[in-house]
Amino acid sequence: MIRLGVVGHRGYDGLVEILSTVFRFAGELDLEPIFEPDLLDVVPGAGRLEADTEIDALLTLGGDGTLLRGARLLRGRPVPILGINLGRLGFLTSCGRDETELALRRLASGDYLAERRMQLEARALDRSGNSRKRWFALNDVVLHKGGFARVLHLSVSANGDPVGSYAADGIVFSTPTGSTAYSLSAGGPVVVPTLESIVLTPISPHTLAIRPLVLAADAELSVHTDDGPDELLVTVDGQVGTTFSVGETLIVRRADRHALIVRFPGSTFFSVLTRKLGWSGLADRDDRPKC
Repeated sequence: MIRLGVVGHRGYDGLVEILSTVFRFAGELDLEPIFEPDLLDVVPGAGRLEADTEIDALLTLGGDGTLLRGARLLRGRPVPILGINLGRLGFLTSCGRDETELALRRLASGDYLAERRMQLEARALDRSGNSRKRWFALNDVVLHKGGFARVLHLSVSANGDPVGSYAADGIVFSTPTGSTAYSLSAGGPVVVPTLESIVLTPISPHTLAIRPLVLAADAELSVHTDDGPDELLVTVDGQVGTTFSVGETLIVRRADRHALIVRFPGSTFFSVLTRKLGWSGLADRDDRPKC
């Protein structure tokens, strides 16, 4: 019996039908689906998924954001995550909604790969150097301004050595998995997701000489600002975070935990690039990934 955690985004059309599909095939495939609380009204009587619930695999129904939320729910436990894309791009997900049954069958039979993906640990230190917030990120950690149209002046160090001063709207610290997310939009490089490294990408830098930087995975990065708006923001995977004040310090390093992303044989990172980013010409980004 495979204990299958299920999380889903209620904003997508077709979610209820897919949840019914999961429930319908559970017995045949020897699955025990356990649903997050927000879904229990759709599948009354099903098991309730909490952060500490023991599961063997996690199914996410939505887009990349839903998968990132699912990864955060696991708190670093080595549980493979199967993402079903109900949205448009779905770079992290494994299959489209039309292949839900096939994906479940392959998961149940063990016909998949669990790719080990690096995560980041970030800490916000107050002016006295005390840690006040701590997060783990599968995609990225971003320090940025709020609604103020002012350039930030950020000082960045790696392992205690000054990297430089950045005049920019903010800075993105990205994993290789996250290199195709906000970092890419800000001009950062695409990094093969299994190659562990930390990508530092400035957001709208004021100086043309400032360029993205790829650092070793064991680098510990620190950033602080001595001027700018009174209140900045730290955002983790685009979903959680905190305010950040002048004089505080943000520390980013490789986490001691990894995420496991389900990939099916025949689907490669480069085939996803071709399909999703149009590397072989103008691709239809609405095409669903294939199992």
